[in-house]
Amino acid sequence: MATRALLLPRLFLLFSCGCAAFATSVSGEEFPRDGRVIELGDSNFEAALSAIDYLFVDFYAPWCGHCKRLAPELDEAAPVLAGLSEPITVAKVNADKYRKLGSKYGVDGLPTLMLFIRGVPIEYTGSRKADLLVRNLNKFVAPDVSTLESDSAIKTFVENAGTSFPMFIGFGVNESLIADYGGKYKKRAWFAVAKDFSEDTMVTYDFDKAPALVSVHPMYKEQSVFYGPFEGSFLEDFIRQSLLPLTVPINKETLKMLDEDDRKVVLTILKDDSDENSLQLIKVLRSAANANRDLVFGYVGAKQWDEFVETFDIAKSSQLPKLLVWDRNEEYEVVEGSERLEEGDQASQISQFLEGYRAGRTTKMKVSGPSFMGFMNSLVSMNSLYILIFVIALLIIMLYFAGQDDTPQVRRAHEE
Repeated sequence: MATRALLLPRLFLLFSCGCAAFATSVSGEEFPRDGRVIELGDSNFEAALSAIDYLFVDFYAPWCGHCKRLAPELDEAAPVLAGLSEPITVAKVNADKYRKLGSKYGVDGLPTLMLFIRGVPIEYTGSRKADLLVRNLNKFVAPDVSTLESDSAIKTFVENAGTSFPMFIGFGVNESLIADYGGKYKKRAWFAVAKDFSEDTMVTYDFDKAPALVSVHPMYKEQSVFYGPFEGSFLEDFIRQSLLPLTVPINKETLKMLDEDDRKVVLTILKDDSDENSLQLIKVLRSAANANRDLVFGYVGAKQWDEFVETFDIAKSSQLPKLLVWDRNEEYEVVEGSERLEEGDQASQISQFLEGYRAGRTTKMKVSGPSFMGFMNSLVSMNSLYILIFVIALLIIMLYFAGQDDTPQVRRAHEE
């Protein structure tokens, strides 16, 4: 009897450990939680949603080249995601086979990635590289606002956050003041409240009194401090304007970020945004941006992205740098007498440009190429364009051969 009494707890422990690697739905179906990528379909998808709090789903097709390239990245990320403090299970759905399931969740391109948080879907459009995918998804399942109780906790939070997103750390700030914004801007930034911190930390984050909300952009090595007021729209304005760096390099990725900002863009067009003169000018632009937070300051090199630059009537023979104000869509404004930046005191020239813009001494012009939305669509819809061209060509060939047949039915169909 004593042996049986000792054996039963051990058996129970083994059974418990074995079951920890599985999630069981209401229907009794078990899903592995050990880092394997699971296959789902019509028969078990809803059961998986009810059993797994965080389910990351790849809607794919076996013939899709992009899907094939994504598969090894998901295989690499899945074990890491399963080991997070809030585990995420990776699953696949053959959207070509289970079309109704894909249609139910609005899948209109392949691959489509979605994170289901307790059954609620959020489309994932971030990086598909395994390491960045893990970091980005960890962002989704983290608390809206983290509470930090010490200097070491602050350091750990910053290290775990990485460099992909800006951070907002409230030093001595009541959590209730930023809780709503932590939820509202969760996809775009990290939020935390530090309740206990040393003077060394104050020096590190360059603030001299509390409460203070510090904005940190690790990728761009930028940092700014907000001391209040913490009521009305002041706090949200600071957060919203600090989601972007002070000077934004315009490229295919940052265009997506601009799509979520309603400010106009002071755009500086350079010959080469990486040469020494341009780097010095960008530093001057950063100072102007800090004093004019109601505008976004962006820059782009003709060498880096000539197709985009040409839409503002910039030719290879154009004199650069050039300043303009872009509405992020189809119109831009040039300030009379301040179109170009000459050598010399460029800070004063930028100030004159901004003064002229605010005084209304501008000429409105239309972009000569795709609008902002046109560029955005071009970034995500090239595959759709190729498919459309293929379908049209196929239809032309079919109509041609139909026209070679003299049977009355085919003739009538061809004429219709």
